[in-house]
Amino acid sequence: MTQDIRGAMTRLTAADGHELDCWMEPARGARLGGLVILQEIFGVTDQLKGVAAHYAALGYDVAIPALFDRKQRGAVFPFDQGPKGRDIMLAADLSETMTDVEAAVQALSEKGGKVAVMGFCWGGGLALRAAQVLDVAGGISFYGTRLPQYLDRPLKAPLLCHCGTSDEHVPLEMVEQMKDYLPEADVQIYEAGHAFANDARPSYVAAAADLAHQRSAAFLAKVLG
Repeated sequence: MTQDIRGAMTRLTAADGHELDCWMEPARGARLGGLVILQEIFGVTDQLKGVAAHYAALGYDVAIPALFDRKQRGAVFPFDQGPKGRDIMLAADLSETMTDVEAAVQALSEKGGKVAVMGFCWGGGLALRAAQVLDVAGGISFYGTRLPQYLDRPLKAPLLCHCGTSDEHVPLEMVEQMKDYLPEADVQIYEAGHAFANDARPSYVAAAADLAHQRSAAFLAKVLG
């Protein structure tokens, strides 16, 4: 997403005392609420900052917490170096990661209004978890991975999921398992593969990405309104 990026990196302190970086993108015009964006396995990338600017232009203060900081501070990897990020992701403790997500939610809550969470890939699964355990108004999951580990408790907030028909990381059988466990989730399926909304990767499918972001904007207007 080619956007006017105006944000800056700040430092948050999680409930357990851990300090983490967090990209903050300010809302443009009338502020409508807050949105926490959760990273893929590549860190807080320029591509994600562009996504943040897109939603800031719609009126949302956006935060992107650096969820790798507990293992490797400042880690950002090129999109062709997935194994490096995957290793950090696999070493991450889920409860600690959610503590860091909660710190970003809290930072936006202090500005006033409701807060939602949106995530991509690893962050997509974490967005599902946030809708189960955190005080958020809603969650949006783009091709969330590792879904089976999250099918252990009900949703506390509305959830919108964007999934691809040919996602090698999230096969449709896994999506059906999620739908069976969380029937109230709004699951949208697109003719695309994994990372179809990442416009910096060859997997990008513009039509699917545009529609998913339109649906996401409508969802945010509803849950944060």
